[in-house]
Amino acid sequence: MAGQRLSVTRRSVLRGAVAAGAMAGAVAAGAATPTAARADTGRRVAVLGGGVAGLTAAHELAERGFEVTVYERRALGGKARSIAVPGSGKDGRPELWGEHGFRFFPGFYRHIPDTMRRIPFAGNANGVWDNLVAAPEARFSRTGADDTIIPMGKFGKIWSTPDDFRETVGSAIATSTNMGMADAFYFAQRLLVFNSSCDARRYGQWDHVSWRDYVGAGKRSNEFRMLLSRTLTTLLVAAKEDKASTLTIGTMGEQFLGNPLEVGNDGALDRLLNGATNEAWIDPWVNRLKDLGVTFVNAEVRGLDLDGARISGARVVDSTGAAQTVAADHFVSAMPVEVARTLWTPEILSLRPELAGMNQLTVDWMTGIQFFLRSRTDIARGHVAYVDSPWSLTSIAQGQFWNRTPVTGLGDGTVQDCLSVDISDWNTPGMLYGKTAKECSPDEIAREVWAQLKAHLNDRADLLRDGDLHSWFLDTGIAWDAAQQRNTNADPLLINTAGSWALRPESHADSLPNLYLAGDYVRTNVDLATMEGASEAARTAVNKLLDVTGSDAPRCKLFTLYRSEVLEPFRQLDAARYAAGQPNMFDA
Repeated sequence: MAGQRLSVTRRSVLRGAVAAGAMAGAVAAGAATPTAARADTGRRVAVLGGGVAGLTAAHELAERGFEVTVYERRALGGKARSIAVPGSGKDGRPELWGEHGFRFFPGFYRHIPDTMRRIPFAGNANGVWDNLVAAPEARFSRTGADDTIIPMGKFGKIWSTPDDFRETVGSAIATSTNMGMADAFYFAQRLLVFNSSCDARRYGQWDHVSWRDYVGAGKRSNEFRMLLSRTLTTLLVAAKEDKASTLTIGTMGEQFLGNPLEVGNDGALDRLLNGATNEAWIDPWVNRLKDLGVTFVNAEVRGLDLDGARISGARVVDSTGAAQTVAADHFVSAMPVEVARTLWTPEILSLRPELAGMNQLTVDWMTGIQFFLRSRTDIARGHVAYVDSPWSLTSIAQGQFWNRTPVTGLGDGTVQDCLSVDISDWNTPGMLYGKTAKECSPDEIAREVWAQLKAHLNDRADLLRDGDLHSWFLDTGIAWDAAQQRNTNADPLLINTAGSWALRPESHADSLPNLYLAGDYVRTNVDLATMEGASEAARTAVNKLLDVTGSDAPRCKLFTLYRSEVLEPFRQLDAARYAAGQPNMFDA
């Protein structure tokens, strides 16, 4: 668990809703205050934020008999929600579905699937979890060069020695890409160094090194730099390779490439939902929480009041503009980092001074746009990475996976497919207008993304045709400021930059006993700003709350990531080497 790993890093010593209309279905009429509770129970919990972290915390607490009220200012589900395209439904058909970004459920996710199995869904033996489907391949598309299609599944064998590790990983990379053997085996060697590093080295050394420097990208081939340095980091953390933490990228590499037989995985390596996220997951989840007695209130949190060493209330403003102070016994902050850190008053920071580090955490943009098409696409049976795209684009053609909510039954009846695209780089000039995505109007963004997609896909055949484009939808979190000629973004993403682990807080501290942090910025085992990280942080926060209340209820399940048992003796040796100031034994 994350806490166990922190004990060897000595960090503790070093640190001293889619809008109100969408919320209406979940908010009980007149529910302006938390559900009443006996004053002596200490079981009233206010969950501040209704994204994945907030819903997870509410779920775990409600199952254990706590009286939970969730306060969400915009839309339940947060970044994970679907967004109905206004006015797109015709002749009685439902509206088209937009998304903040396409959903991706790697097999090494364990917390989210565990929750999904506890969300009932008609006809599914395993609840919402049965709505996950595997993507059998991924495509790496290049401009002016052959694309690479990689099967997404088990490969190779479990190794018995470090040499086996290098051979298996190196061969897999060389045979599935256009990369030379020398580069492929060099990368396998760097991954071996990380996988055989002890916890103290991972947190104390590698977190402070950028991924580009760690893999020595400047001295490798262009293919190496584009695939294993640039594309890998922007896909995972929306960060440039010279900023991304090796701790984070190395950990993900350990899961994707270091576990060839997917040992301990929940399912296939790459999975998606079989319908729009709200219909296949979020709405059933909210309904389950309501059945468990959770109350939802459409309100924005404006501040926290302190009484001695306890939070006495949360100041909120509801959808009518009315202000009030919410009373509860416990407060779970499940808001994103850029919101949560604005609530830390000098008095709160005097009790938890480490929270000041959150002001130095970096957020940036990774946002989705959907292109609705009049014909089915045949790009790939899974995700596509557009390796040379200035805006670091990735996509998924959703029609092939959506048997739960077929795209063909939505909108005006002419839409046959939806190409959902994530824009991971908003800071690099594009190819049409010479402007960054932040400087482009929504229409310019759509034209620019479409042009970058065509530059990759149409260099061998016409996979994208202008005549097939029905319409597009940009995430509503992006808002164009005509006066400033720039966009704003209501939903930025935490970036795991080098050195950021030391700035991230634990979920709880005894010095402020009734406040618990449950965002994806909290220190977690998965160490990535994802819905899996949000779920793990929420479970950790709930377990702390159970400890504080002296509850005898079962603790939330917490899962650890895969690590090769074969390399464990080398990690133990590395602990002694790191303590002695020596490099990892494979770090030649």
